[in-house]
Amino acid sequence: MLLPRLAASLLSVFGAVGLTLAALGLYGVMSFASRARTREIGIRMALGARPSGILKMITSEGLILAGTGLAIGFAIAFAAMRFTASLLYGVSGTDAVTFTVVPLFMLGVALVAVLIPARRAAKIAPMEALRAD
Repeated sequence: MLLPRLAASLLSVFGAVGLTLAALGLYGVMSFASRARTREIGIRMALGARPSGILKMITSEGLILAGTGLAIGFAIAFAAMRFTASLLYGVSGTDAVTFTVVPLFMLGVALVAVLIPARRAAKIAPMEALRAD
């Protein structure tokens, strides 16, 4: 009974570390992308774009990345379903709750990781952005 609990604990830790690394990676990519586009965002703001539009633009780009990752993850999860079913205790390999709660949680984490650089990009002052380069 100790070995399955130890394996589950280790897999939980590895999963948490993986989720943290994915969130930090997405945050880093979106932060870099929004910083690299500072001039473009400044021009958009100078031409009348609203901060909510900039927020929506940056957020949607990040969520497209996260959605692509989730789709690839679903494909891999379904492909590995038979193998993982032998490792699970008390849960089937096709558990519907797991296949809905985990992606929704990951999407929530991705949303938070994307919103931080998106809010920063939406607060860019047009004149400061144009003077920056």
